[in-house]
Amino acid sequence: QVQLVESGGGLVQAGGSLRLSCAVSGRIFEIYAMGWFRQAPGKEREFLAGIKWSDSETIYPGSVKGRFTISNDNIKNTLYLQMNSLKPEDTAVYYCAAGRALVTYPASYDHWGQGTQVTVSS
Repeated sequence: QVQLVESGGGLVQAGGSLRLSCAVSGRIFEIYAMGWFRQAPGKEREFLAGIKWSDSETIYPGSVKGRFTISNDNIKNTLYLQMNSLKPEDTAVYYCAAGRALVTYPASYDHWGQGTQVTVSS
């Protein structure tokens, strides 16, 4: 089993920055890729960024590319999401996930954290 615990969420003003962390423990050797997702009330879960755990290859959709950066530290077993130029529409619960492929759809990710709330005020 893989355990994921997010931290770093909070309240920030528009234009500000936050860095989310995801502590990874358990059967880490099973992880091929990790991703960050978010879900706002009444909306579907949205893929933000993904990274291959072994060599840090990354993928980003167009919606946050240039503002959000995913990274990992294989020594600390931690995943990060640096978020810059935040907008009120970025308000959501943010989740990290671990899975079997570096893809954008949630079904491919087997393990999920509990989520951390990010609120961006205007």
